Amino acid sequence: MSKTEQSNGHGPGLERILVLELARVTEAAAIAAAQLRGRGNEKAADKAAVDAMRRELGRVEIQGTVVIGEGEMDEAPMLYIGEKVGTGEGPEVDIAVDPLEGTTICAKAMPNALAVLAIAEKGGLLHAPDMYMNKIAVGPGYPDDIVDLDATPADNLNALAKAKGVPINEIMACILDRPRHAELIRAVREAGAGVQLIPDGDIAGVIWTTDPKETGIDIYMGSGGAPEGVLAAAALRCIGGQIQGRLIPMKDEERIRAEKMGISDINRKFRLQDMASADVVFSATGVTDGSLLKGVRIRGDFAETETVVMRSKTGTVRRIKSTLRNVGARFI
Repeated sequence: MSKTEQSNGHGPGLERILVLELARVTEAAAIAAAQLRGRGNEKAADKAAVDAMRRELGRVEIQGTVVIGEGEMDEAPMLYIGEKVGTGEGPEVDIAVDPLEGTTICAKAMPNALAVLAIAEKGGLLHAPDMYMNKIAVGPGYPDDIVDLDATPADNLNALAKAKGVPINEIMACILDRPRHAELIRAVREAGAGVQLIPDGDIAGVIWTTDPKETGIDIYMGSGGAPEGVLAAAALRCIGGQIQGRLIPMKDEERIRAEKMGISDINRKFRLQDMASADVVFSATGVTDGSLLKGVRIRGDFAETETVVMRSKTGTVRRIKSTLRNVGARFI
């Protein structure tokens, strides 16, 4: 991991201090959601995270526009697409948020719930509508286009195994556990690879591919939310890897929404650079314990958090463990 500042040709870049400011934003959202872990109330946990993230973003010196958020203006009271956030001073940035990635797993106190945020220089993030996206992703170190959305699962898995220098039975695919993926799961297993099913949280699933020795995950496959695809691409922009995505409109209204957001070709295959470009900062804080991060620990009026913050311009990955006081007063 390089910590050397260097220009990537996209402009002056984001201020280095913003890296720590964004960590505070995801910490606040994670702590708020963590206090509702295991309560069975997805909406309450999500609202707590949204409120905390919006409040903390208002203190950051940026001129921010939410491009990936909680929905359209008429669907979400805050952090909606197009909302202006920040103090109104500082760099102009695009913002992608998922204040509680894995609402269901938080409500059930299951692993891998996260609070997630990414910012990029203005124009650096795809304005993706809230609809399904078919995705495929692998970590760094492979030839470009080693996998492809238009290839069969068997072809992708065999190409990956060959590039990695292992038999296909040593390849593990991460797939969301959904009925719609039954055929994909069958195809992966028939090809000879393994499948790790996850109940929710496909941003984490994509990030796991970047460290297969630690996570056991080599490839992410299947459909999930398009906003989560952009956030996952932002993470890969920082730490390396490949991702492809294609929107899956389920009704005419979604096609119209995509056109309004500037996507004229609904069948376009988006690559990483199409979804996240320029200087990108990505921050995620654990809500529940998981393979990527430990969850929030609350002891009386203190909270302990673990956050990963990454920046594409420098290739820096920071893991931050924080202890915060006066939790009740600050985040609830």
